[in-house]
Amino acid sequence: MNDSGGNGEKKRSRRPSAERTAQRDPERTRAAILDAATREFAENGMGGARVDAIAERAGTNKRMLYHYFGDKEQLYLRVLEEAYVGIRTAERALHIGDRSPEEGIGELALFTWRYFLQHPEFLSLLGTENMHRARWLRQSVRLKELHSHLIGELSDVLERGKKQGVFIETADPLHVYLTIASLGYFYLSNQYTLSTIFGRDLIEPTHLNAWERHIVHVTLASIKRGISKIGFDY
Repeated sequence: MNDSGGNGEKKRSRRPSAERTAQRDPERTRAAILDAATREFAENGMGGARVDAIAERAGTNKRMLYHYFGDKEQLYLRVLEEAYVGIRTAERALHIGDRSPEEGIGELALFTWRYFLQHPEFLSLLGTENMHRARWLRQSVRLKELHSHLIGELSDVLERGKKQGVFIETADPLHVYLTIASLGYFYLSNQYTLSTIFGRDLIEPTHLNAWERHIVHVTLASIKRGISKIGFDY
């Protein structure tokens, strides 16, 4: 009886495996939870995502999830922030300010399109957050700082282009970025309906490559000098 009771006591005091792992390597556990949460929120949205499913995907338990990130809403905001940090960090590595104005804008257009292709979860998260009218995104001070850098660098490139007589004086950094992002986002987020309606597989490599060239062409054509006006004032 004493032996049995002792063993039972020993078993009760033993920490679950997930908690022992988290204790040994907390950074790895946080990263696993964020990765699992990103996939869960991208697939099921904020409303459909389940904390149990996130914990299972991460190979941990709910207690560890709450310990590191608070609750589901705080975890969702962290996922959003990390998604934006990912694209903004990669954009900085382009160093578009070190290129000629035309090359800088072209490289930004190419990068954005290819990033969207390689990170469909990012587009899904954008769609979810827009459905909620940026309810959680508005809470993040961190993201405002990230985006101010993007607009600042883009503004510098456009100003150089204007001084060199390459770009029109009305070229606006936000408009340029919206042109690039919208051409990529709309195409990919609506790929299934558009492919069905128009009878063309838009994700076929030939069509993807053609649209990539189109994005660069349209973006540059919208801001370059010497492009004839269409027959109305704007």
